[in-house]
Amino acid sequence: MKTPLVALLTVLCLGLGGAGFAGQARAMGSDSTAPAAKVDSYKEAVKLIDKEQYAKAIPLLQASIKEKGEYADALNQLGYANRKLGNWVPAMEYYLKALKLEPDHLGANEYLGELYLDQKDLAGAEGQLAKLKAACGDCDEFEELEESIADYKQENAIN
Repeated sequence: MKTPLVALLTVLCLGLGGAGFAGQARAMGSDSTAPAAKVDSYKEAVKLIDKEQYAKAIPLLQASIKEKGEYADALNQLGYANRKLGNWVPAMEYYLKALKLEPDHLGANEYLGELYLDQKDLAGAEGQLAKLKAACGDCDEFEELEESIADYKQENAIN
């Protein structure tokens, strides 16, 4: 049984966690950079990614890295934009760079798992799922990758 304080904190976290995502696809994964520390080019790139304008987002993300140096959120977004454009080699490179900087970056771990599924590497995707489980338990990124793996297994008739 939860104490009243734990119950209140749970409600607050759930309520705040969904704020800003209503009616919007969550295409970007988790950011680890505080909002105030994000450069304008990064913020604009994320808006473009949310509109599925991946090719337009890439130069803005690269500009944010030139301005700020390499950081996991921008590298993760570069991986995501490239993956969505079918550019798997650079996508892999960006995800791995992001994870080298922040091994527990939730978005990069989730999206690397999805890239593995794109490449028909179920074992790789399941490895990323295990990393997410260790990093965050049953967080959104874990649940989304778990669902993607289940869909992959169903589509490919894998038990």
